[in-house]
Amino acid sequence: MHQKSRSSSLYHNHIFLPELKLSLRLPPEPVGIADMANLFGVTHRTLHFYEEKGLLSSRRSGLMRIYTHRDVNVMALVNTCREVGIPVAVIQEFMEKLADADSQGEATALFEELLNNRKRELTSDLSTMRRQMQQISNLLNPYDEDDPVQTGTSAEDSIMLTDIERKCLELMAEGYASVRLARAVGLRIEELQKLEKAIIQKFGANNRFQAVAKAVLLGIIPA
Repeated sequence: MHQKSRSSSLYHNHIFLPELKLSLRLPPEPVGIADMANLFGVTHRTLHFYEEKGLLSSRRSGLMRIYTHRDVNVMALVNTCREVGIPVAVIQEFMEKLADADSQGEATALFEELLNNRKRELTSDLSTMRRQMQQISNLLNPYDEDDPVQTGTSAEDSIMLTDIERKCLELMAEGYASVRLARAVGLRIEELQKLEKAIIQKFGANNRFQAVAKAVLLGIIPA
């Protein structure tokens, strides 16, 4: 019971949150669930899931869930973590640590440690992908006409990206969350989602993180 209480979303009102460089236009309080979902480009079901995991809190106004600006800041933190591939269980542990932070600076330091750990994981994954791709290239026999490495075809020639797709991909690699990314490239969230989907398809990836990893691996964007 004690562990559940510590991770309860109600505890978020009493913890320091790391500083995030966000450019969200906050709607007036209370923030309805539809507005909250639109702010971050997520579904109502995702918000419900985060509440079940103790990462977010809401109140009721009649039958509708409503949020405060504080809840929006918590959601911004959770969404940023998810955008860079941090698992929910790890975010829960991180929120536990935040509950013990004595200052804003300590909270920010904990967040930077979390991001650095994730960056090391991604670096390790990239190394593994490079090794596995080399093994596949060595095993392919006869000569693979579709392998840019064997044919001498550059990644630029094999995967054609528009200027905005390349810019979007570079910002994705820098860890930009969807809302921030949409603002950076001057698109509505719906337009950005279509653009991300097109990029993911071009790389034959399952999600934005795989697309970024493949782009780095192929040298299309810097590591």
